[in-house]
Amino acid sequence: MADAAVATPTAGVHGATEHGQSSTGISNTKLAMWIFLGSECLLFGGLISTYLLYKNRIAQGDIGPDDVFDIEFTSVSSFVLLLSSLTMVLALSALQRGDERNNRVWLITTAVLGATFIGGQVYEFTAFYNEGLGYTTNIFGSAFYTLTGFHGVHVSVGIIMLMSLVIRSFRGHLHREQAETVEIVGLYWHFVDVVWILIFTVVYLIP
Repeated sequence: MADAAVATPTAGVHGATEHGQSSTGISNTKLAMWIFLGSECLLFGGLISTYLLYKNRIAQGDIGPDDVFDIEFTSVSSFVLLLSSLTMVLALSALQRGDERNNRVWLITTAVLGATFIGGQVYEFTAFYNEGLGYTTNIFGSAFYTLTGFHGVHVSVGIIMLMSLVIRSFRGHLHREQAETVEIVGLYWHFVDVVWILIFTVVYLIP
């Protein structure tokens, strides 16, 4: 009887593992995303630190942040990206209720808001370049474009992930049972938004 009592919990652990659960109780896929986001924190931490070190190393008469930044425009663009976090939450909530139609609506809305942010970033980069700030103009330009450009790439990857979910939904492969997939994409999207808050504060708001 004692052996049977000991064997039962062990069997439960093996059963959980077979169904994609890690020993922490979190699914392997979600755990992998958390680990990936942890590595991304290190990446952006390095990029932000580099920017802070070099942003003021500008030669006399050279172009700098005060010459090109448009705080009002970037603030609106930032609000659009942050609003997409809300629509991502609504998309997940809809699928958890089994409302696949609204799930698609909110996923598409999130992707459109993300694309609007990217469009604003492209416009901003173009304006800066026309004003004389290229990637190799000075070390400030290199640090700025590298930091914000890497973030833009991450947003673009997120948009691709969102649209892949929309395609899966239209093909009938995204139901309430697959809500965790939307949740994992949501984790990535929220991370990208939180990182932008930090970047916007460090780059645009801190003198």
